[in-house]
Parts: sequence; C-alpha cells; structure tokens
Amino acid sequence: MAKLVYDKTGRLLFTKEMKEEYTLLMPQMLPVHFGMMQKLLQCEGYKVDMLTTNHRGIVDEGLKYVHNDTCYPALLVIGQLIDAVKHGGYDPHKVGLLITQTGGGCRASNYIHLLRKALEKAGMSYIPVVSVNLSGLEKNPGFSLTLPFIRKAVYAMMYGDIIVNVANQVRPYEVNAGETDAMIDTWSHKLVDGFQAGKGMTRKQMRANFDAICADFAAIPVQGEPKIRVGVVGEIYVKFAPLGNNNLEKFLLSEGVEPVVPGLTDFIIFKIFNRVSDVDLYGGKWIKKAACRAFMAYIEGCQKDMIEALEHSGRFRAPGTFRELHSLVQGYLGDGNKMGEGWLLTAEMLELIHSGTNNIVCTQPFGCLPNHIVGKGMIRKLKDDYPYSNIVAIDYDPGATKINQENRIKLMLANAKGLTHQESSVRREPQPEVAPKLAHAHS
Repeated sequence: MAKLVYDKTGRLLFTKEMKEEYTLLMPQMLPVHFGMMQKLLQCEGYKVDMLTTNHRGIVDEGLKYVHNDTCYPALLVIGQLIDAVKHGGYDPHKVGLLITQTGGGCRASNYIHLLRKALEKAGMSYIPVVSVNLSGLEKNPGFSLTLPFIRKAVYAMMYGDIIVNVANQVRPYEVNAGETDAMIDTWSHKLVDGFQAGKGMTRKQMRANFDAICADFAAIPVQGEPKIRVGVVGEIYVKFAPLGNNNLEKFLLSEGVEPVVPGLTDFIIFKIFNRVSDVDLYGGKWIKKAACRAFMAYIEGCQKDMIEALEHSGRFRAPGTFRELHSLVQGYLGDGNKMGEGWLLTAEMLELIHSGTNNIVCTQPFGCLPNHIVGKGMIRKLKDDYPYSNIVAIDYDPGATKINQENRIKLMLANAKGLTHQESSVRREPQPEVAPKLAHAHS
C-alpha cells in the first residue's frame, strides 16, 4: 500500500505509487466534455471515475461538511465527492479526489481547501486531494498535466462544444429517441481513439472532423415544426452541470422547447483575454501579454473553424465569435469586470437575443456575487433595450425546491408562447429603439 507523504507545509501529496494503486474521483460539470477528459486521463495511466450521481443525499453531505454560507457549487462538488467516498463502493484508503483550481478571484480557487477541511471533519484526512490547474498552484509527484495532454484536452473541449451544439439542435426533433445520444457516444470514443494515435489535433484534421460531425448529426432523421428556443446562461457549474441545475436541459426538452447553451470555448478564450487585459489595465510583463495573445489567437482560429463548419452544413445555426460577443457588450460592462463569468455572461445573453433566442434562463447559484451582478443585475437593462426579451433568473441553493424552479420556468415559457404570437407581425421590421442594437446581429 502506498505510503502517505506530506510536503513541508503539511499537504498530503499524490505520489507515483498512488498513481498505480488509487482511483481518482472527478466531479462532472459538462457531461460530454468531461467524459472525453476522463478517457484522456485513463489513457495517461490514471484510474479515473467521473461521478454522475444526482440525488438529495449529495446536498445533505455538502451541508454537513461545508459552511452553508459558501457558494452552492462548492457545496455540491464537495458533497458529491464525499458521498462517493462514503457510499460509492470505493476503498476510502485507495481513492484520491480531483478538483479544478482556477487561480482567479472567484471563490472556486478555494474549493480545494474547503474540500480538505471537509475531509478532516469527516475523519478522512488520509485521502489526497489533487489540484487540476494551469497556474502552478499545487504540484504532486504522481500527477502532472503534460503539454501533450493539455493539447489533447484543449482539442477535446473544442470538439465537445460542436458536438453539444449540434446535438441540442437535433435531439428535440429526433424521430428515434436516443439516436442523438448514441451519436455523441460514437464520436466521443472516435475522437479519443484518434488523439491516442496522434490524429485530429491539427487545424486541417480538426476542420475535417468538424465537417464530419455536422454531417453525421445532420443525417439523424428529424420531424416536427421548429420549437421555441430557450437559452441557458449563468455561473459555469450551475449552467452546465445536471446536478447543479436539477437537470434543466432535460426539463426544457420535456416542455417541448429547444435548449440553446453557449459553449465552453468562449469561456476559455475569456480567461486568456483577461490575462491580456490585466497587463493593459494594471501593467505587467509584455512577454506574458504576447504569449497569451498568441494562445488566444490560436483558440479563436479553431473557434472560427467550428463556426464555419456549422454555417457550411446548411443545417445548423452557428454561434458568434468571441470578438462579436466582446463587441456586443460594449456600453454595458468594461473589460475589468472579469470576476466569475464577468462581462461574458452579459455578452452571452446579448448574443442569444441578437440571434433570435429571446427566451433565456439565467441560472443563479447561492453565494456567487459576481454572477448576481453580471447576470440578474443586468436583466432590467437588457429588457429595457430589448422589449421582446424574455429573461428569468432562477435561484439554485440547498433550500430551493425543484418544483418552484420549474414553475418559474413554466411561467417564462408561457410568456414565450404569448410573445411568439405578438412578434410574428413585427419580427420582420425591428422596433425603432432596438434597430441600432441589431447592427451586430448575426443568424
């Protein structure tokens, strides 16, 4: 059995021996993206299980070991990990816990310390906690993010975005239930197998894969008239994680609407863009700015390839570029407003409205102050500028009941159906106060 080794600060390390013996548990945020990430980590020699559990006991475990004034995503992630150790059938002396650490001003950077405190309180301080970060915050001899792995992970995120995008446009209309999800599994395995063979990781190969993904999903038989589209924005965990938003996308599908969820790529570019902005706003090393700009330009190029594949498919709507989102938010929020999702959240709402998705659910987790400012705090301004926008903020916290959340969404959907009838006669011609804002609109 692997020996417990601590660094000079007293932090328990994940050692090379543990890599051979231990199973690493990782929480789920984006099912498709993280599913590929799990497979990539397994290919690197790690034993990794992605947790997909979703029940009230997770919240109760979180409340037991995390202060109830902590942000809701922290409570869920920590609760899910501890619940898995206790009830998941694992040997608690042979598991490690994976958790991301952004290194930014958001409290998410401190989840790892809250998790260690929770483990100590639960009498499980012998379980190593592994930080997944690109900031060099914590290092472990048995776990490292190599450059080849990071490259594969970035490509996996890009592929995950286009798969989720086209799947959301097909699933509400599929003739044979489950065919879209089966295609997701097919492509996820195909891409990971390709990564291991060194394929799919050049711009040329990526463009070919993007086209093939669009073609395969477009070939799935569909039926029915176009449905009302509902955008989903908010704090990143609650926006994407089924555990965090009480299976919001599944609920929207059951209500007969088409979910539209802005992808992860813009958030990745946003985080790199912030490094550039920091140098512009506060000063810093020019070489850091130059390196970040080069990395950002590469990701933006990949994003444009994805958008072009969607546009050329003739079947799927394409999102806007990061640059277009940045231009839309001018006059609303400045570049320095970057805590949490920052100005990007407001920009995503603007982009949805401009692309014809006027109905938006803004997911608001308890304790996320930045999200309340750039999300709920901007809704009135957006409604003033876009009278036909139909935005509802839904609060997610340990005491919020699923039925109350769903009833608020149902009320928003009832308004959406009413607005659809009202708009049918005026949609061809923008209202005077809206017309100037539509200059940046795209389909």
